[in-house]
Amino acid sequence: MRIPESELILNPDGSVYHLNLLPEHISDTIITVGDPNRVALVSQYFDSMEVQVQRREFITHTGYYKGKRITVVSTGIGTGNIDIVLNELDALVNIDLVNRTVNEEKIHLHIIRIGTSGTIQESIPLGSHLVTEYAIGLDSLMHFYPLVQTGYETTICEALQQTLNLGFQPYCVRGSDILREQLGYDLVPGHTVTCPGFYAPQGRELRLGLKIENLMPLLQKFTVMEENIDGFILTNFEMETAALYALGRMLEHEVISLNAIVANRFSYNFHPTTDQVIDDLIRKTLDRLALTS
Repeated sequence: MRIPESELILNPDGSVYHLNLLPEHISDTIITVGDPNRVALVSQYFDSMEVQVQRREFITHTGYYKGKRITVVSTGIGTGNIDIVLNELDALVNIDLVNRTVNEEKIHLHIIRIGTSGTIQESIPLGSHLVTEYAIGLDSLMHFYPLVQTGYETTICEALQQTLNLGFQPYCVRGSDILREQLGYDLVPGHTVTCPGFYAPQGRELRLGLKIENLMPLLQKFTVMEENIDGFILTNFEMETAALYALGRMLEHEVISLNAIVANRFSYNFHPTTDQVIDDLIRKTLDRLALTS
C-alpha cells in the first residue's frame, strides 16, 4: 500500500520532514540525546565525521569511532519529540521513500539513549550511571498506539494507577535485554518513570501547587510483588525513555536508556559537576559500542 504525501511528509530533496535526513545519512547504531548541544559532546570523540545535519532542535552527526559507524541525534525534550524521531528514523530504514511503500525486509536499529536523570531513591548516589530495565510512562502517547504489554507490565501499570489515583492508566515497557547486557552490565539497574513535564509531573513545586501533593513519597515507596519476582521499585525520573521503549518494541528495534544521575530527589541534592558525569557515560558507551558487531 502506498503511503500518501500527507501521512509521510518529505522535503523537496526527499529527506524526512523533521530530521531532514536521507537513508544514507544514518547508521544502524544510533545514540539519542535530548539536548542538541550534547550531540557534539558525543561526536567530538569520533575518529572521522561523515554527516552533519541540523533542522529545528534535531541535530544529527554520523561518523566512525574505533571503526564503528555511529549516528548521534538530538531529540529535544519529551515524548512528543520521541514520537517524531523514532517514526522518522524507522521510515529511513524500513520504508521506500521514493515509492512510499513499506519494505518487506525490515532493518532493526540499535538505539541508545544517553541522558540526565534524577533518582528518587536515597540509595542511588549522585554521579552514578543507571540502566533502565522497565520504563513507565505517565504521558498519554501510548493511548494512540496499539501497544501490547506483558502481564507483569500491566500489573505494574494498574498498581501505579491505583497508588497515584490517576484518571488514566500508565504504560510500562521493558527495554532491550541485548543492549542492557552489552552496554549496561555493570551500571546501576533501575526502573524509570517517564514524565510529561519537569515540574509538577515530577513533584516539583514553585508557584503553582501540586494536584498530587504526596507524589514523591508515593513513588519512593511504590513496590510490586509477584511470585518468583523480587520487589519492583521505581528508581528515577526523566522525560523520554518510556516512549523510546514502547515505539521501539512496536517497530521491532533494540532500545536501551542509559542515565547519568545528576540529581537526588530524596536528599534534594544536585551534582556539582554534571558535565563530567555525562562525559564519563558518553565515553563508556562509545567504547562498549565499538566492541559490538
